[in-house]
Amino acid sequence: MIVVTGATGGLGGATVEHLLKRVPADRIAVSVRDARKARHLADRGVRVRQGSYEEPNALRDSFAGAEQVLVVSGNDLAADMISLHRNAVEAAVEAGVQRIVYTSQQGAVPGNPYRPSEFHIATEAVLAESGVAWTALRNGAYGPLDQVLGHWQPTGEIVQPEDGPVPYTDRDDIAEAIAVLLAGDRAFDGPVDLTAPEAVTFDDLAGIASDLTGRTIKRVVVDDEQWVADHVANGVPEPTARLILSWHQAGRAGYFAETGPLLAELLGREPRSAADRLAAHLAA
Repeated sequence: MIVVTGATGGLGGATVEHLLKRVPADRIAVSVRDARKARHLADRGVRVRQGSYEEPNALRDSFAGAEQVLVVSGNDLAADMISLHRNAVEAAVEAGVQRIVYTSQQGAVPGNPYRPSEFHIATEAVLAESGVAWTALRNGAYGPLDQVLGHWQPTGEIVQPEDGPVPYTDRDDIAEAIAVLLAGDRAFDGPVDLTAPEAVTFDDLAGIASDLTGRTIKRVVVDDEQWVADHVANGVPEPTARLILSWHQAGRAGYFAETGPLLAELLGREPRSAADRLAAHLAA
């Protein structure tokens, strides 16, 4: 049996959908904070269990009988994510799980200025000490490109701080690849990268957007502090703006530049490129 946490969220939910295409529903269970939100999965034969990272005992019960558990990383930076992830790992160990698969982040290495890297690095260390086989999927950035690029469509400008090459990756491609791993016979030990095959910059994306729209889309580089001030003036809390800025700083320092072939290998096709995703966004 495979247990998926976070199955009412974006990545976890998409992973379950892809698993349902590959294995019988009775081999899939989900561990969710609110079972009512997973009724659509229960109706299709998926076992729905209540469990959250804040409740180790319930979490252990929700992992009972599982051969593999997918631990989808939390994203509440106000919480102690390291302790919460440790709860999940320890519950899986106590439940007798044979392999833990964790959704980490590309560039989860010491020195990365992007703050979430810290709890991903720490969680990978917890996994390494667990005594159980584990895989950390260091996923490429899969946020919506329109959020990454800002208000470029009405303004004709991509106005962001200095950046670096990033393999912007489609979330559904990652979810499908995770399902392939969980449902198949192929296993990986330790951290592996799941990224789109090409890393691109905002200059590249401006060129792609220009080609797709027939307009000239300009890339405008803004000073870091001015970018933060502008976002705060537009109602973004300063800590949030600085968190996003740290992601740009990590990109320009090269922490997200590397790409790998594994995502394509698991999918059996080329993953969606940034150009594919931008074209789909425009068509929608």
